[in-house]
Amino acid sequence: MVETLDFGAVQTDRDSQCSDEVEAPLVSAIIPCLNEERTLGICIRKAFDVFAKRGLNGEVVVGDNGSSDRSVEIAESLGARVVHQRVKGYGAAISAAAEAARGKYLIMADADDSYDWSSLGDFIDALEDGAELVMGDRFAGGIQPGAMPALHRYLGNPVLSTIARWLHHSPIHDFHCGMRGFTRDAFRRMGARSPGMEFASEMIINAHRAGLVIREVPIKLYPDKRGRPPHLRSFRDGWRHLRLIIAHAPDTMYLIPGVTLLVVGIAGLAMLAAGPVRVGGWYFGIHFVALSAMATLIGLLAILFGMLAKVAIAIYHPVHEGRIVPWLMRGRPLEWLVFSGGMLAVAGFVADVLLALHWIFVGGPMEQSVHLTFVTTTACVAGMSMVLSGFVLKLLLDNLGDRRAF
Repeated sequence: MVETLDFGAVQTDRDSQCSDEVEAPLVSAIIPCLNEERTLGICIRKAFDVFAKRGLNGEVVVGDNGSSDRSVEIAESLGARVVHQRVKGYGAAISAAAEAARGKYLIMADADDSYDWSSLGDFIDALEDGAELVMGDRFAGGIQPGAMPALHRYLGNPVLSTIARWLHHSPIHDFHCGMRGFTRDAFRRMGARSPGMEFASEMIINAHRAGLVIREVPIKLYPDKRGRPPHLRSFRDGWRHLRLIIAHAPDTMYLIPGVTLLVVGIAGLAMLAAGPVRVGGWYFGIHFVALSAMATLIGLLAILFGMLAKVAIAIYHPVHEGRIVPWLMRGRPLEWLVFSGGMLAVAGFVADVLLALHWIFVGGPMEQSVHLTFVTTTACVAGMSMVLSGFVLKLLLDNLGDRRAF
């Protein structure tokens, strides 16, 4: 059977596509929403007013997260498009709206009128000037009385932002500001996928990883007008932010401390393997052997987990991988870890058995042999950790390779 093509239909599709491209808005205002009937209309009107004053083509896209009030009805009556997101969470609502948006520039802010949608123009100007991600800075623009709880203003936001700046070498002052703008391509390259409030942190971390041009603009934060408690839960959502910030910093949190501990631990074991020593009048005995063994194992595990974390991050955010992931993909980490770890584990186990037999049949002073037992047992545990981590690493690298194949 010969399949024929309807060239007229193809041409019509092309004409429709060209028409969509011509009519595509320059700016899409992204508003996450869950039961915001009291304030959603205010935000939508402000956004459309900015579009009208600037004479630009813009749209408002509401990511509704299952509102049971009149929010959807109000949004549609004012000309906004509503995208329904069944997955609960701030990040899920933002992602749904952003995926449906057609604008070249996407600007997001909350639906409670705490962020002034009338300041939309500042974000548009920064994006037009070459920025790919524009962050609002509430601390530079001003926080109105009652707009932010004291716990968030003086502890939560400053502490989390400081930790994030340190771990990710970020210059962003207000890491968790909810008003921000970005290009469509930047949103794709950021690849943020967290469903909850931690989506905001993931965006910035991934933006730095992708090498995006980031700028900040001062904005004011006003008391919200929703008339009900906010969806944000201070400690729950703060912990979600913190754990994501830490998990996405394998260099600082895993690899650097791991290498340091491993070197110190191995040096200590090597110095004390033959028995207690005195250095400058200080006595180093069995307790320091135990500490050296602990440092060695924690350091090795931190390095192994750091490599696993880097590959895991690269699986769903492959824009920037650094040097370790390509090196792992070019080499044969499974074989190297299994061989070297297996040899180390076998050597440690055999030495432990020989020492046990010596204790049983020969006896004699125990302290020196106990020192050596710590060393051989550490080698056995370290070797098995390397072998098991090698197989997990292989699974992750295969997953990464399969994703690239598609």
